[in-house]
Amino acid sequence: MKYWLVAFAAAAATLGGLSVLGWAPPQKVKLENAKVRVKEVLYEPGVPRERYIRPTDQVIVFLDESKYERIDSATKERTVRERKSGDVIWHDKGEDAPILKNLGSKPYRTLVIELLK
Repeated sequence: MKYWLVAFAAAAATLGGLSVLGWAPPQKVKLENAKVRVKEVLYEPGVPRERYIRPTDQVIVFLDESKYERIDSATKERTVRERKSGDVIWHDKGEDAPILKNLGSKPYRTLVIELLK
């Protein structure tokens, strides 16, 4: 039993370390209740956001101007997108969230609004 505890602790430390090293963008929960979670996400220049499957329906609000590269998970096609401060986009639960990389010279922030119900 204690081996599982050691393995779990090591995995948690590794994931935390990866976040610190830039493998996941820093996130700050701004609001959370039974219906919604709002996170501010910071994208550092040149640091990729890893691919994941969206666990909820999401509204994303761009707080800063941004230019980023999107790498399609299925086709590996690379596209560059630019967003202005105040732009809003929608993503469905279960959708593939591809690798993104901030191409700008400074960080940009988004609000990710997750609909929990």
